[in-house]
Amino acid sequence: MKVYVASSWRNDFQPLVVQALRLEGFEVYDFKDSEGFRWTEVDPDWQRWPADRQRYIDGLKHPCAERGFNRDMQALENADIVVVVMPCGVSAALEAGFAVGNGKPTGVYIPAMREPDLMFSMCNYLCLHIHEIVAWALEQRARIEALPMPTPAGVQS
Repeated sequence: MKVYVASSWRNDFQPLVVQALRLEGFEVYDFKDSEGFRWTEVDPDWQRWPADRQRYIDGLKHPCAERGFNRDMQALENADIVVVVMPCGVSAALEAGFAVGNGKPTGVYIPAMREPDLMFSMCNYLCLHIHEIVAWALEQRARIEALPMPTPAGVQS
């Protein structure tokens, strides 16, 4: 079963969640792996973009940014469930919204936070401890695996 873990590059809890889920046999997408996107690939001076917002817009069109976006979106679309690890940023919140809007079970692990985010209430599950988010993922796997397999077109059951 495929899990998309949404978080921030600065989140030190994210690697622990990836590891814990992999130990339970999940196929976990890790945006921080060696194939992951980094803004420095687009512009080594990317942290100055708030003073020049056009550079940000142009940067989103850079081939490295497009590669990173496409890779993340493919993993998100292919995921069976999504786990958000707080504290996170705008990208993770957009990923969570995409998941919820597409009917994917979405859980939020809150080991720390910067500020409350009201709209995380749309997610299926919120918890404070890593063992709780792992247990929730295991429950989702059991629920999904228990669903009847669709009959292929043209085959009578």
